[in-house]
Amino acid sequence: MTEKPHPVSRNNSYKSRKPTINKTKSLLRTNSYPKALEKDDEVNDLVYGRHSVLTSLESGRQLNRIWITNKLHYDTRFHSLLQIAKAKGTVIDEVNIQRLNQITHGGNHQGVAAQISPYSYQDLDELISQAKASTDKPVIIIADGIADPHNLGAIIRTAEGLGAQGLVIPQRRAAGVTSTVTKVAAGALEFFPVARVVNLSRALETLKMAGFWIYGTTAEGGKLLHSIELRGAIGLVIGSEENGLSLLTQRLCDQLISIPLEGKTPSLNVSVAAAITLYEIYRQRWSSRLYLGSGPNYKVKEINCDS
Repeated sequence: MTEKPHPVSRNNSYKSRKPTINKTKSLLRTNSYPKALEKDDEVNDLVYGRHSVLTSLESGRQLNRIWITNKLHYDTRFHSLLQIAKAKGTVIDEVNIQRLNQITHGGNHQGVAAQISPYSYQDLDELISQAKASTDKPVIIIADGIADPHNLGAIIRTAEGLGAQGLVIPQRRAAGVTSTVTKVAAGALEFFPVARVVNLSRALETLKMAGFWIYGTTAEGGKLLHSIELRGAIGLVIGSEENGLSLLTQRLCDQLISIPLEGKTPSLNVSVAAAITLYEIYRQRWSSRLYLGSGPNYKVKEINCDS
């Protein structure tokens, strides 16, 4: 027998529900990956020099990150434009000349460099509205600090392929949608919206208020994945490669879930864990359908499993 989640109705009661949190051990340990963005990705899509960066800022183009000296940060030509860019999700880093020399490989940066985003992020509220309009059982993935762009790209490819409605990523200490992510996603980003938020905890609360039930993946300590009925609107939180879900994120989850492992390996790669969990969500939904016929013209009939 499987366990059913609580009703999706929210009001203000969701704040009191907290899953059991294992504080003595990291809840998600995956294969070793970099703690920060890959260094190669910092120089992909890079522009530098005052005129080039100013032009990018003035055009309103989405920028992942800007590296700028303290002196130039508060220059009248840059300051207001940097504030606008920050409000749109751009990370602003004050750095010294040596760091800029390193980022630009000795280029003539004139005190500023920027990483142009190859992707235009969607507003979170817009993503939620679009997801709920497309289906009555939307699935949105929330990446809690995934640093490796290959993992992020693999998650996007799997999520779009299985039918999820979007992804939420944090602005800081996580991979953005770079050219590497786009390449690994293999075209999925053409159809898959991503929202980049300043405060991930606030984003989770926004999803809850919109009727999403939040599941957090853990290496151990959660309810077994196959023992839960994964119905309704779902927000699936995937933790970082190194540390898993933060304690604050765990507290905001309605339920922590774990994938049972029988072998000696104690954990899975984060993108593999995400793929398995997403497949189980959709497997349960597919099991409520009756497929009639075969080939491209087969018919699908929904079955009410509760009757």
